[in-house]
Amino acid sequence: GAMGGSASLLPQDLLGEYQELTFLSRQEILLAYKRFSELLPKEERESACSARVPKSHILTLPELRANPFQHRICRVFSTSETGDDSMSFEDFLDMLSAFSDSATSDIKSHYAFRIFDFDEDGILDRKDLEQLVNCLTGQGEESRLSSEEMEQLIQNILEESDLDKDGTINLPEFQHVVSRSPDFASSFKIVL
Repeated sequence: GAMGGSASLLPQDLLGEYQELTFLSRQEILLAYKRFSELLPKEERESACSARVPKSHILTLPELRANPFQHRICRVFSTSETGDDSMSFEDFLDMLSAFSDSATSDIKSHYAFRIFDFDEDGILDRKDLEQLVNCLTGQGEESRLSSEEMEQLIQNILEESDLDKDGTINLPEFQHVVSRSPDFASSFKIVL
């Protein structure tokens, strides 16, 4: 087109489909498409719907650059078969949808649980919680907790959350905790 913007338009039928499958508005989907296309090399932008963006490019998004769980987020939302955590446009939309204001707290807590489940065994155990705390407190020496502080914190988390007292937090337990913390949903979001 004379405006030069037509190449980056999403086909109408897909737009409708994505609106039904996500919590995103039409406007948000179009914006996401633009952002996603811009992460691709020029020659791949025409076919952004079928392209994959490498993890290293996804991590340049300001919203993820500042997120302590950036690597886990890419891992959880990527459908890459080679395990390189690259993202297709649909992966990217799924991620934005889960982080959007309109996503239900059930959806948010489900994804948060998967993101925090570092070893991907379906439960949050002490090791997961330790990594979670390290991500949140930063990796710097001065901000790291001593092993006593870490132990105390994990005890507190388990006391609060581990309802069946098996030493781990499962998804229902996690969702129960989240349902009692009103600020959880607002902290778990990415706005384009």
